[in-house]
Amino acid sequence: MIRQGGLVERTAPVLFLLLWSGGYIAGRLGLAYATPIAMVAIRFVLAAAIFAVIAFVLRARWPRGIELFWVALVGLLNLGVHFVLVYLAFASGVGAGTAALINALQPVITACIAMPLLDERVRPWQWLGLVLGLVGVTLVIWNKLALGLGTPGGIVLVFAAMLALTGGVLLQKRFCPSFDLWAGGTVQYLAAAAFSVAAAFLAETPSVTLAPGFLGVMAYLVLANSIVAVTLLNLMIHRGEAARVTSLLYLVPGLAALLAWLILGETFSLLAMLGLVAAGAGVWLVLAGGSRRA
Repeated sequence: MIRQGGLVERTAPVLFLLLWSGGYIAGRLGLAYATPIAMVAIRFVLAAAIFAVIAFVLRARWPRGIELFWVALVGLLNLGVHFVLVYLAFASGVGAGTAALINALQPVITACIAMPLLDERVRPWQWLGLVLGLVGVTLVIWNKLALGLGTPGGIVLVFAAMLALTGGVLLQKRFCPSFDLWAGGTVQYLAAAAFSVAAAFLAETPSVTLAPGFLGVMAYLVLANSIVAVTLLNLMIHRGEAARVTSLLYLVPGLAALLAWLILGETFSLLAMLGLVAAGAGVWLVLAGGSRRA
Protein backbone atom coordinates (compact mmCIF):
# COMPACT_ATOMS: atom_id res chain seq x y z
CA MET A 1 0.00 0.00 0.00
CA ILE A 2 1.08 3.54 -0.74
CA ARG A 3 0.54 5.82 2.23
CA GLN A 4 -1.64 8.88 1.73
CA GLY A 5 0.74 11.76 1.12
CA GLY A 6 3.59 9.31 0.40
CA LEU A 7 6.48 10.06 -1.92
CA VAL A 8 4.96 8.27 -4.93
CA GLU A 9 1.63 10.00 -4.42
CA ARG A 10 3.27 13.43 -4.22
CA THR A 11 5.53 12.93 -7.23
CA ALA A 12 3.11 11.00 -9.47
CA PRO A 13 1.41 14.09 -11.01
CA VAL A 14 4.69 15.83 -11.89
CA LEU A 15 6.31 12.65 -13.20
CA PHE A 16 3.23 11.80 -15.26
CA LEU A 17 3.15 15.28 -16.79
CA LEU A 18 6.84 15.14 -17.73
CA LEU A 19 6.68 11.64 -19.20
CA TRP A 20 3.43 12.26 -21.09
CA SER A 21 4.61 15.55 -22.60
CA GLY A 22 8.01 14.07 -23.42
CA GLY A 23 6.36 11.46 -25.62
CA TYR A 24 5.77 14.10 -28.28
CA ILE A 25 9.46 15.01 -28.25
CA ALA A 26 10.62 11.39 -28.40
CA GLY A 27 8.35 10.76 -31.37
CA ARG A 28 9.90 13.61 -33.32
CA LEU A 29 13.43 12.50 -32.41
CA GLY A 30 12.74 8.93 -33.50
CA LEU A 31 12.04 9.99 -37.08
CA ALA A 32 15.77 10.45 -37.58
CA TYR A 33 16.17 6.68 -37.28
CA ALA A 34 12.96 5.08 -38.57
CA THR A 35 10.03 5.58 -40.88
CA PRO A 36 7.03 6.85 -38.88
CA ILE A 37 4.68 3.86 -38.99
CA ALA A 38 7.51 1.37 -38.46
CA MET A 39 8.45 3.24 -35.28
CA VAL A 40 4.85 3.07 -34.05
CA ALA A 41 4.66 -0.65 -34.87
CA ILE A 42 7.85 -1.50 -32.97
CA ARG A 43 6.68 0.53 -29.99
CA PHE A 44 3.35 -1.29 -29.79
CA VAL A 45 4.78 -4.77 -30.32
CA LEU A 46 7.23 -4.25 -27.45
CA ALA A 47 4.60 -2.67 -25.20
CA ALA A 48 2.17 -5.53 -25.89
CA ALA A 49 4.83 -8.08 -24.93
CA ILE A 50 5.60 -6.32 -21.63
CA PHE A 51 1.92 -5.88 -20.77
CA ALA A 52 1.26 -9.56 -21.55
CA VAL A 53 4.07 -10.75 -19.26
CA ILE A 54 2.82 -8.55 -16.40
CA ALA A 55 -0.77 -9.70 -16.97
CA PHE A 56 0.18 -13.38 -16.80
CA VAL A 57 2.38 -12.89 -13.73
CA LEU A 58 -0.42 -11.05 -11.92
CA ARG A 59 -3.05 -13.53 -13.19
CA ALA A 60 -5.11 -10.65 -14.47
CA ARG A 61 -8.72 -11.04 -15.56
CA TRP A 62 -8.89 -11.13 -19.34
CA PRO A 63 -11.80 -9.52 -21.21
CA ARG A 64 -14.11 -12.02 -22.87
CA GLY A 65 -16.87 -12.10 -25.44
CA ILE A 66 -18.25 -8.76 -26.53
CA GLU A 67 -16.11 -6.96 -23.93
CA LEU A 68 -13.02 -8.30 -25.70
CA PHE A 69 -14.27 -6.82 -28.97
CA TRP A 70 -14.88 -3.36 -27.50
CA VAL A 71 -11.57 -3.27 -25.61
CA ALA A 72 -9.72 -4.21 -28.80
CA LEU A 73 -11.62 -1.63 -30.87
CA VAL A 74 -10.86 1.10 -28.34
CA GLY A 75 -7.17 0.14 -28.45
CA LEU A 76 -7.23 0.23 -32.24
CA LEU A 77 -8.59 3.79 -32.25
CA ASN A 78 -6.90 5.26 -29.15
CA LEU A 79 -3.49 3.78 -29.88
CA GLY A 80 -3.15 2.36 -33.39
CA VAL A 81 -4.99 4.86 -35.56
CA HIS A 82 -4.20 7.82 -33.31
CA PHE A 83 -0.43 7.37 -33.14
CA VAL A 84 0.02 6.28 -36.75
CA LEU A 85 -1.62 9.53 -37.85
CA VAL A 86 0.33 11.65 -35.33
CA TYR A 87 3.68 10.19 -36.40
CA LEU A 88 2.81 10.67 -40.07
CA ALA A 89 2.07 14.30 -39.19
CA PHE A 90 5.48 14.57 -37.50
CA ALA A 91 7.07 13.22 -40.69
CA SER A 92 5.31 15.98 -42.67
CA GLY A 93 6.90 18.64 -40.48
CA VAL A 94 4.24 19.30 -37.83
CA GLY A 95 5.91 20.32 -34.56
CA ALA A 96 5.60 18.44 -31.28
CA GLY A 97 4.07 21.46 -29.52
CA THR A 98 1.49 21.98 -32.26
CA ALA A 99 0.49 18.30 -32.21
CA ALA A 100 0.17 18.37 -28.42
CA LEU A 101 -2.02 21.46 -28.60
CA ILE A 102 -4.40 19.99 -31.17
CA ASN A 103 -4.68 16.77 -29.17
CA ALA A 104 -5.48 18.83 -26.07
CA LEU A 105 -8.84 19.58 -27.70
CA GLN A 106 -9.80 15.90 -27.42
CA PRO A 107 -11.46 16.14 -23.98
CA VAL A 108 -13.24 19.30 -25.13
CA ILE A 109 -14.67 17.63 -28.24
CA THR A 110 -15.52 14.52 -26.20
CA ALA A 111 -17.40 16.58 -23.60
CA CYS A 112 -19.36 18.56 -26.18
CA ILE A 113 -20.36 15.35 -28.02
CA ALA A 114 -21.00 13.23 -24.94
CA MET A 115 -23.13 15.70 -22.98
CA PRO A 116 -25.91 15.97 -25.58
CA LEU A 117 -25.85 12.18 -26.04
CA LEU A 118 -26.28 11.81 -22.28
CA ASP A 119 -29.05 14.43 -22.24
CA GLU A 120 -26.85 16.85 -20.33
CA ARG A 121 -27.15 20.54 -21.08
CA VAL A 122 -24.05 22.18 -22.56
CA ARG A 123 -23.78 25.47 -20.69
CA PRO A 124 -22.97 28.78 -22.39
CA TRP A 125 -19.49 29.04 -20.87
CA GLN A 126 -18.72 25.56 -22.18
CA TRP A 127 -19.64 26.59 -25.72
CA LEU A 128 -17.48 29.67 -25.14
CA GLY A 129 -14.66 27.37 -24.08
CA LEU A 130 -15.05 25.28 -27.23
CA VAL A 131 -14.91 28.40 -29.41
CA LEU A 132 -11.95 29.80 -27.45
CA GLY A 133 -10.08 26.51 -27.74
CA LEU A 134 -10.65 26.35 -31.50
CA VAL A 135 -9.59 29.99 -31.92
CA GLY A 136 -6.41 29.37 -29.91
CA VAL A 137 -5.49 26.31 -31.95
CA THR A 138 -6.25 28.21 -35.19
CA LEU A 139 -3.88 31.01 -34.16
CA VAL A 140 -1.07 28.54 -33.50
CA ILE A 141 -1.64 26.61 -36.74
CA TRP A 142 -1.91 29.79 -38.83
CA ASN A 143 1.32 31.13 -37.33
CA LYS A 144 3.20 27.87 -37.85
CA LEU A 145 2.07 27.46 -41.46
CA ALA A 146 2.91 31.10 -42.19
CA LEU A 147 6.45 30.39 -40.99
CA GLY A 148 6.66 27.31 -43.21
CA LEU A 149 6.59 24.91 -40.23
CA GLY A 150 4.50 21.90 -41.14
CA THR A 151 1.99 21.40 -43.94
CA PRO A 152 -1.81 21.68 -44.19
CA GLY A 153 -1.91 17.94 -44.84
CA GLY A 154 0.04 17.29 -41.65
CA ILE A 155 -2.36 19.45 -39.64
CA VAL A 156 -5.28 17.47 -41.08
CA LEU A 157 -3.57 14.26 -39.96
CA VAL A 158 -3.28 15.52 -36.36
CA PHE A 159 -6.94 16.56 -36.32
CA ALA A 160 -7.89 13.11 -37.69
CA ALA A 161 -5.76 11.52 -34.95
CA MET A 162 -7.56 13.63 -32.33
CA LEU A 163 -10.95 12.56 -33.71
CA ALA A 164 -9.90 8.88 -33.63
CA LEU A 165 -8.95 9.30 -29.98
CA THR A 166 -12.26 11.04 -29.29
CA GLY A 167 -14.17 8.17 -30.86
CA GLY A 168 -12.20 5.64 -28.84
CA VAL A 169 -12.83 7.48 -25.58
CA LEU A 170 -16.57 7.70 -26.27
CA LEU A 171 -16.74 3.98 -27.12
CA GLN A 172 -14.85 3.13 -23.93
CA LYS A 173 -17.19 5.24 -21.79
CA ARG A 174 -20.20 3.56 -23.38
CA PHE A 175 -19.20 -0.08 -23.82
CA CYS A 176 -16.17 -0.93 -21.63
CA PRO A 177 -15.72 1.71 -18.92
CA SER A 178 -13.67 -0.59 -16.67
CA PHE A 179 -11.32 -3.48 -17.37
CA ASP A 180 -8.10 -4.88 -15.95
CA LEU A 181 -5.22 -2.52 -16.69
CA TRP A 182 -2.71 -5.18 -17.70
CA ALA A 183 -4.92 -7.74 -19.47
CA GLY A 184 -7.03 -5.10 -21.17
CA GLY A 185 -3.90 -3.11 -21.98
CA THR A 186 -2.38 -6.20 -23.61
CA VAL A 187 -5.44 -6.59 -25.82
CA GLN A 188 -5.34 -2.90 -26.74
CA TYR A 189 -1.64 -2.88 -27.57
CA LEU A 190 -2.01 -6.10 -29.60
CA ALA A 191 -4.82 -4.51 -31.64
CA ALA A 192 -2.70 -1.38 -32.15
CA ALA A 193 0.36 -3.47 -33.04
CA ALA A 194 -1.54 -5.53 -35.63
CA PHE A 195 -2.90 -2.35 -37.25
CA SER A 196 0.41 -0.49 -37.28
CA VAL A 197 2.42 -3.47 -38.59
CA ALA A 198 -0.06 -3.91 -41.45
CA ALA A 199 -0.06 -0.15 -42.13
CA ALA A 200 3.75 -0.06 -42.16
CA PHE A 201 3.95 -2.60 -44.98
CA LEU A 202 0.99 -1.19 -46.91
CA ALA A 203 1.64 2.56 -46.63
CA GLU A 204 5.44 2.84 -46.50
CA THR A 205 8.68 0.97 -47.03
CA PRO A 206 9.62 0.24 -43.40
CA SER A 207 13.12 1.30 -42.45
CA VAL A 208 14.89 1.30 -39.09
CA THR A 209 18.44 2.26 -38.14
CA LEU A 210 19.41 0.44 -34.96
CA ALA A 211 21.57 3.25 -33.63
CA PRO A 212 21.92 4.08 -29.91
CA GLY A 213 19.68 7.11 -30.46
CA PHE A 214 16.86 4.95 -31.78
CA LEU A 215 17.20 2.47 -28.92
CA GLY A 216 17.03 5.36 -26.45
CA VAL A 217 13.92 6.79 -28.09
CA MET A 218 12.23 3.39 -28.16
CA ALA A 219 13.12 2.71 -24.52
CA TYR A 220 11.51 6.01 -23.59
CA LEU A 221 8.37 5.45 -25.67
CA VAL A 222 7.84 1.88 -24.44
CA LEU A 223 8.97 2.02 -20.81
CA ALA A 224 8.50 5.65 -19.77
CA ASN A 225 5.52 6.56 -21.95
CA SER A 226 3.58 3.32 -22.45
CA ILE A 227 4.30 1.60 -19.13
CA VAL A 228 5.22 4.10 -16.38
CA ALA A 229 3.07 7.04 -17.52
CA VAL A 230 -0.01 4.86 -18.07
CA THR A 231 0.48 3.20 -14.67
CA LEU A 232 0.77 6.60 -12.96
CA LEU A 233 -2.34 7.80 -14.78
CA ASN A 234 -4.37 4.84 -13.58
CA LEU A 235 -2.91 5.15 -10.07
CA MET A 236 -4.20 8.72 -9.82
CA ILE A 237 -7.60 7.86 -11.29
CA HIS A 238 -8.04 4.86 -8.99
CA ARG A 239 -7.26 7.10 -6.02
CA GLY A 240 -10.12 9.38 -6.97
CA GLU A 241 -7.94 12.13 -8.43
CA ALA A 242 -9.73 12.52 -11.78
CA ALA A 243 -9.87 16.29 -11.27
CA ARG A 244 -6.10 16.42 -10.79
CA VAL A 245 -5.57 14.33 -13.93
CA THR A 246 -7.79 16.71 -15.89
CA SER A 247 -5.90 19.75 -14.62
CA LEU A 248 -2.59 18.12 -15.60
CA LEU A 249 -3.82 17.67 -19.17
CA TYR A 250 -4.24 21.45 -19.40
CA LEU A 251 -0.49 21.74 -18.94
CA VAL A 252 0.63 19.17 -21.52
CA PRO A 253 0.65 21.48 -24.59
CA GLY A 254 2.62 24.18 -22.79
CA LEU A 255 5.17 21.75 -21.38
CA ALA A 256 5.46 19.93 -24.71
CA ALA A 257 6.09 23.29 -26.42
CA LEU A 258 8.73 24.16 -23.81
CA LEU A 259 10.47 20.79 -24.20
CA ALA A 260 10.29 21.10 -27.99
CA TRP A 261 11.98 24.49 -27.73
CA LEU A 262 14.71 23.20 -25.42
CA ILE A 263 15.38 19.88 -27.17
CA LEU A 264 14.22 20.25 -30.78
CA GLY A 265 14.76 23.97 -31.27
CA GLU A 266 11.10 24.58 -32.13
CA THR A 267 10.02 28.17 -31.56
CA PHE A 268 6.73 29.78 -30.57
CA SER A 269 6.07 33.40 -31.53
CA LEU A 270 4.06 35.78 -29.35
CA LEU A 271 0.99 35.07 -31.50
CA ALA A 272 1.43 31.33 -31.07
CA MET A 273 1.88 31.74 -27.31
CA LEU A 274 -1.38 33.74 -27.16
CA GLY A 275 -3.06 30.92 -29.06
CA LEU A 276 -1.63 28.38 -26.62
CA VAL A 277 -3.02 30.34 -23.64
CA ALA A 278 -6.41 30.81 -25.33
CA ALA A 279 -6.69 27.10 -26.12
CA GLY A 280 -5.77 26.16 -22.53
CA ALA A 281 -8.39 28.56 -21.18
CA GLY A 282 -10.95 27.05 -23.54
CA VAL A 283 -10.22 23.52 -22.36
CA TRP A 284 -10.51 24.68 -18.74
CA LEU A 285 -13.89 26.34 -19.37
CA VAL A 286 -15.37 23.24 -20.98
CA LEU A 287 -14.11 20.69 -18.47
CA ALA A 288 -14.49 22.81 -15.34
CA GLY A 289 -17.99 23.71 -16.46
CA GLY A 290 -18.81 20.05 -16.88
CA SER A 291 -18.05 19.42 -13.21
CA ARG A 292 -20.76 21.86 -12.12
CA ARG A 293 -23.90 19.82 -12.51
CA ALA A 294 -27.21 21.65 -12.24
